[in-house]
Amino acid sequence: MKILRAAARVALPWKNGGGLTREVMVWPPGSGFDDFDWRISIAEVRAAGPFSSFAGIERVLAILKGRMNLKFADREVELDSESAPFAFAGDADCIGTPLDGPVTDLNVMTRRGRCSAQVRRRAQGALEAIGTTLLVARDAVRIGEERLDRLDAAVIDEPCAFEGPAFVIRIA
Repeated sequence: MKILRAAARVALPWKNGGGLTREVMVWPPGSGFDDFDWRISIAEVRAAGPFSSFAGIERVLAILKGRMNLKFADREVELDSESAPFAFAGDADCIGTPLDGPVTDLNVMTRRGRCSAQVRRRAQGALEAIGTTLLVARDAVRIGEERLDRLDAAVIDEPCAFEGPAFVIRIA
């Protein structure tokens, strides 16, 4: 298991320059916004504005803190920290509006035709190392003999058990 501490992440501007993102992990390593196969990041949304457009990318968004309205051409969706992860096309026009102050969100992006992602909210259980499996802590989590603090992540490379609120991400 490899631990990815939140405190070690560097804040970078969004692709469209409208906010900040912190990369949890990307494949292949060192990839930029235009050439990744998959990318997991945590972003801060402080003001209403358009989401960055990612042609050929599928996105899954989960709210870690706050509430946000997503407005698409054909629908609106309100998400909060208890909402199920929400999937949409990365090239869809989308305006995100924080509703009660700043929002922290988890973004999982995969390139169509190369891979796909499953993102599930879980509080405990057994994990198998299927494809690339990551756990992102929503709060303190015990995983095997390790402790993860809020927003820390672990790359799972062997079966293990965890306890505490987290998102489990599988990339296939």
